[in-house]
Amino acid sequence: MSSADCLENEEHIAIEPELEERILAEVDTISDEMIEAIRTIVRQKSVQGEPAPGAPFGTDVRAALDQTLELCRTLGFETTDVDGYMGYATWKGEAGADGEPVLPGYVCALGHLDVVPEGTTGWKVPPYSAHLEDGRITSRGVLDNKGPIYSCLYALWALKRLGLTPRRDVRIIFGCNEECGFGDLRYYLEHEPAPVMGFTPDCKYPVVYAERGRMAVRLTAKPEDGEDASARLERFFGFVNEYVLNAKPNGERFGIDCTDPEFGITEVRNYKLVLEGDEPAVEFAISYPAGIAADELQERLDKVADEQGLTFEVTGNFNPVRFEKDCRLVRTLVYTYEHATGSDGTPVTTTGGTYAKLMPNIVPFGPSFPGQKGIGHQPNEWMDVADIITNAKIYALSLYLLSR
Repeated sequence: MSSADCLENEEHIAIEPELEERILAEVDTISDEMIEAIRTIVRQKSVQGEPAPGAPFGTDVRAALDQTLELCRTLGFETTDVDGYMGYATWKGEAGADGEPVLPGYVCALGHLDVVPEGTTGWKVPPYSAHLEDGRITSRGVLDNKGPIYSCLYALWALKRLGLTPRRDVRIIFGCNEECGFGDLRYYLEHEPAPVMGFTPDCKYPVVYAERGRMAVRLTAKPEDGEDASARLERFFGFVNEYVLNAKPNGERFGIDCTDPEFGITEVRNYKLVLEGDEPAVEFAISYPAGIAADELQERLDKVADEQGLTFEVTGNFNPVRFEKDCRLVRTLVYTYEHATGSDGTPVTTTGGTYAKLMPNIVPFGPSFPGQKGIGHQPNEWMDVADIITNAKIYALSLYLLSR
């Protein structure tokens, strides 16, 4: 999962104090322009729609990508459109003053422009209004994930405005299908190389060095000899009552409960009853720590399914992601978070799932600060202007150091 650069353990990671102050001050200088750009992009609805020529995820998402790539060009970056699946801005690496060549590969910040549907209730302001009041922007996508990935773009622009030069290419990558299956990233990796290092601003702070695995499963009530539909349904309901409704959320009834000192306990959630033809089924997700492997989970679930006369099927799985806490990538992001905020940057784990599940060599990093939960995907999604600016400062320091 990690490249040699990611695993490299350097003794010293730092920016000269004077340069650090200049970078942070430059972000303040461009902050008004950044906030206006974010308010402009969140007004563009970008929920996935029907595929169209050049727009694999619908015309609304395509419009958000076009608008974003045009902005990148206005800021002086080269842009690449990956067939409407993703797009990215590039800041080209340069050789060192001592004649050293441009470093191979690229570093990146990877976020997404697609959003979840706004829903029909609960909003106090129109969901795509970019409403600004008392220093807070309320709008679908401002946190998840247009505001944060635009913060990365403007962080890079701040570095460019200062006349700094990266030693390797830097990409700000804009995804279009994060909310509905990662089809954008799969396509990207078929046509583009993976980064050497990077982060996705689509989770929380401090830097997340490890993500749990996530498995989606389905248990179906298969008919037994001589059993009619009514008896099968009664047997299935009995199973749901015992194993779902009256069970602990750690999966102990399925024999998959596991406690890990880094990740915590297994979590079974998102239960859903479905009917396939005349066969009832229950679907759920398993958020599991690195202490148990996907194969072992499947074996234990198969055992329960056989005992209960059910059919078990894995409908999707992402293995856990874990980096060493003292690798170069994680240590760099600990440093930049602490220097930009003055807060403790000790790395953490997450139960969530991000592009880091599929994109090699990246970790989740921001944008939500400790205590900020339950905002994305909800009515009245919000982000404070002050936090957006702080994000851009963290990301500016991070992209500078990673690019060196």
